Amino acid sequence: MIERTRMTNQSTVMEFLLMGFSDDHDVQLLLFFLLLFVYLIALVGNLFIVFVVILNNNLHIPMYFFLVNLSLTDIFYITTTIPKSMAVSLTDNKMITFPGCVVQVFLVIACVGSEVALLTIMAYDRYVAICHPLQYSLILNWDACSQMALASWVSSLIYAMLLTTITFQLYFCGLNIIGQFFCDVPQLQKISCTDTKFNQIFMWIVGFIAGSFCTGFVFASYGYIFSVILKSPSTQGRYKTFSTCSPHLTVYSLFIITSMFSYLRPQTLSSPTMDLLSAFLYAVLPPVLNPIIYSFRNKDIQEAVWKVASHAETSENADISENADISENAA
Repeated sequence: MIERTRMTNQSTVMEFLLMGFSDDHDVQLLLFFLLLFVYLIALVGNLFIVFVVILNNNLHIPMYFFLVNLSLTDIFYITTTIPKSMAVSLTDNKMITFPGCVVQVFLVIACVGSEVALLTIMAYDRYVAICHPLQYSLILNWDACSQMALASWVSSLIYAMLLTTITFQLYFCGLNIIGQFFCDVPQLQKISCTDTKFNQIFMWIVGFIAGSFCTGFVFASYGYIFSVILKSPSTQGRYKTFSTCSPHLTVYSLFIITSMFSYLRPQTLSSPTMDLLSAFLYAVLPPVLNPIIYSFRNKDIQEAVWKVASHAETSENADISENADISENAA
């Protein structure tokens, strides 16, 4: 009762301040251009993968269907955080409204959940393709792929709704400073006036169960995959399989480690610098690195790029030749 009375005597927070990286104007300006550069790389890289897959019929298979979904998730993911941070750096207006913070938290959690789910599904896709190649088209038909992709989005949205709801049922009063460049659940728990033990336990249990299940599933899938690869007599076949699987395993390991460290690490390991670094690693780095890793480590993507570029060059040369013929006839 005393705690409740104390809270009612304080004004309810209607907006938050995103402290970001620095208060120095020159540093903020430098950060704006850095964030713009990072955002454009992520945007162009992921859109590049989407268009390459769409334009190349050879890539119209389940593996690249899920890769397109992952790229779209990365676009939504980085667009949720970076543009607002860029605006803060450019205008020095650190304010974000309460509804704006709610939306940002919801979208970040949904994208994190969708990313983990899609990466897990992609491991299953590789397992079926390598360990059961004759049944691949039967097991992973387009109906099954669509249902799995839809399930990843729906389950992520449900979890995001639950975590966002219990986060903003907390009471915020007095202190409204978020020591982060976007609205993040751990930071909101820190500045809440009410007890956050239930929220922390809920987030830890769900995160640990989901993370353990997905990680166990991914590494079990790759355990079977590597056992099949090592039995293969073809060196070229083993190399091709490794080159196809290694980008996915790298992307998954990077994302799951950084996201679990950000959300599930104990408070004793929390500090302003550590919070900023961990948030940057799981919210910004994966959308930037995913298209780079898949483009440089995947031969199918590289070949598709060359085909698209060659087709564009051939079309351009044909147009030039046609224009020259028209000009010659006119003369």
